[in-house]
Amino acid sequence: MAAASRNLISHLRILLSSTVSETQFRTFSACSSQVEELRTRIIEGKPAIMTPNSKRTGAIAVKCGMTALWDKWGERVPITILWLDDNIVSQVKTPEKEGISALQIGCAHKKEKHLTKPEVGHFRAQGVPMKRKLKEFPVTEDALLPVGTSISVNHFVPGQYVDVAGITRGKGFQGGMKRWGFSGMPASHGASLSHRSIGSTGQRDAPGKVFKGRKMPGRMGGVQRTVKNVWVYKIDPARNLMWVKGQVPGAEGNFVFIKDSVYKKPDISTLPFPTYFTPENEDQADLEPLVADLGDTDPFMAAD
Repeated sequence: MAAASRNLISHLRILLSSTVSETQFRTFSACSSQVEELRTRIIEGKPAIMTPNSKRTGAIAVKCGMTALWDKWGERVPITILWLDDNIVSQVKTPEKEGISALQIGCAHKKEKHLTKPEVGHFRAQGVPMKRKLKEFPVTEDALLPVGTSISVNHFVPGQYVDVAGITRGKGFQGGMKRWGFSGMPASHGASLSHRSIGSTGQRDAPGKVFKGRKMPGRMGGVQRTVKNVWVYKIDPARNLMWVKGQVPGAEGNFVFIKDSVYKKPDISTLPFPTYFTPENEDQADLEPLVADLGDTDPFMAAD
């Protein structure tokens, strides 16, 4: 009796183990097929509907310089001109392959002989022209674009706010007054040869040292900074130029990175998503510049 029960239990264990292994195999096969479908998915470049949680790609521009314009009400507007020099998508990063959702944007042309072999191999593997500057912008999955998609100045809308990042002008080694805005020492009495000195830098025997992070003379500039909430005054699609109000980091000829503002978010109904796709019958050279809507009320008359 005991032998018969042991044989029955062993047969039940074999049957259960085979059933579990078959179920696990089916589950693994289903997961593998789903992963393979995600890896081989095709990213299409077509207009879509932007949601409040969507995040578009940015663009790379060349700082051309500053000027001033007068709007239709006669108010003087300080302007920085930015040139989007042939921006294209040079690489797509997906969560299935790289673990993140991002787009790599390339700007301006560069000869192959001026690039390193790894850079040349990267561009050839992606099948895109050689680019001078690359920048990766994190995006949401609904904002992914295929490799080779052009990012024109129509990606941004006049009147919206953007964040502009760039490398500030390097000013070399500077003193405390210029670097940190210190007031300095007295200009006449009691300050012998120390008019621009920063003054005391610590205490006495306790602690007997200068704490780290103390504002002192040192190297100034040459670091990346972001100017937030920059207003887009005008765009020129024919020349890929953008006029923004105020200053942006960097010297003339430097690259700057433009993206939608984080704090003053633009109206999603007015933005092209995931970017602006040029119609087949549209000629960029014939397009007129677009200026931000300044309203119908004269600000000078309203102030009176």
